[in-house]
Formats: sequence, C-alpha cells, structure tokens
Amino acid sequence: MRKIYLIVLAVFAIGIIVVGILIFQKSTNQAKQNQQQSQQPVVTDNNPSESDKKVDIPLVRARERVTKKPFGIKISPENSPVQPERFLGYHTGVDYEIFSGEENTDIQVFAICSGNLAAKRTISEYGGVLVQECNLENQAVTIIYGHIKLASAKQKVGDYITKGETLAILGNGYSTETDGERKHLHLGIHKGSGIILFGYVQSQADLANWIDFEAHLKSN
Repeated sequence: MRKIYLIVLAVFAIGIIVVGILIFQKSTNQAKQNQQQSQQPVVTDNNPSESDKKVDIPLVRARERVTKKPFGIKISPENSPVQPERFLGYHTGVDYEIFSGEENTDIQVFAICSGNLAAKRTISEYGGVLVQECNLENQAVTIIYGHIKLASAKQKVGDYITKGETLAILGNGYSTETDGERKHLHLGIHKGSGIILFGYVQSQADLANWIDFEAHLKSN
C-alpha cells in the first residue's frame, strides 16, 4: 500500500508541474502577442482628419508612410530597401507605403493640387497611373499618381480636379494594378507641362527636373 501511495503522490506531483508549465507558456505567448500588436501601426480609418485637410496630402497620415523610398534615393538591386528589386537609378518620386493590416483595405488617394486630368492609363512599372496638370511652386508641373486601381477612378481625361478631391484607391499589391509591385503610392512631380513618367533617372543632376513633395510640404 505504501508503494501505491507513493506512486499516486508522484503522479499527482508530476501533473501539477506539467499544468504549471503549460500555464506559464500560455501566459508568455500571450505577452509576446500583446507586445507585437502594440508595436504595429494603428490601421487608419482612411478618412482625412482636420489637420490632414489643412495640407495637400495624397494619403491619410502620409508623412508616416515614407519609410522605404523617399525622393532622390539611389536604388539598385543590391542596396534597395525593397526586395527583390528590379529598378536602378535615382528615385524621382516619394513612395507612400501601407500600414500593417491595410493589405486588403481600400486606401483613398487625394489630389495634391487643382488641375485637369491629363492621362489615365496602364503602363509598365506603374500598373494604373493618373497624371494631373497643376501649378505648384509658381510653375507648371505634372503630377504622377502611380500604382492606382484605375477602375476606381471616376474622372475622365480632361476633367478638372480640385485639390483634396478623391482620385481613386491604391491598386492591389502584386497584381496588374501595380504591375507586380507591392501596394503603395508613387507620387512624382515633374516640372513642365510634358507627361514624363520616369520613376527613376540615371544621374543625380536629372533630379533637378523633379520636385520632392515632402520638401515642398515642409516649406509651405
């Protein structure tokens, strides 16, 4: 009887230890999960705030989205913050990224100035692209909104678009709407009235023909 008692007692003790380990692991995993969730950006409701409306932003919380390819960065397949990379040269625009959790969310794109829609088409390197003629910094410019879902753009070529007006939504990542690229907005501003759609130029001097929109916002 004493041996049986000791065996039962040992099994009971082992059971308590196992349960304790399981509870500890569960609490540890939950703590890690909570920490990861707290580090993720809050998904935007995609409606401009009052402070957003005071500036000519292309996306809600635009400044927080410039995390990979700002204006003028020199890109190559070896040093690019986006992998795999297929482009080479100096970036002529500003890339506005999506936040974690926005992969399947409709992200609105707003006009950063007032002017006519000059082009609405699908082309290589961009997928869907809209081009708007505007005046910015006291000169004529063309605005390139790249990686757009064209089916969501209601305006027609020649239509006048008001600053802050909704143009479209971002194209789905890694689809024909973005020409296989991730879901993001490429915003390029070329000086002059000609439609120049280069996303990259091969010399730093050629960047003088383009405007850094983030620098423009800071100076206004």
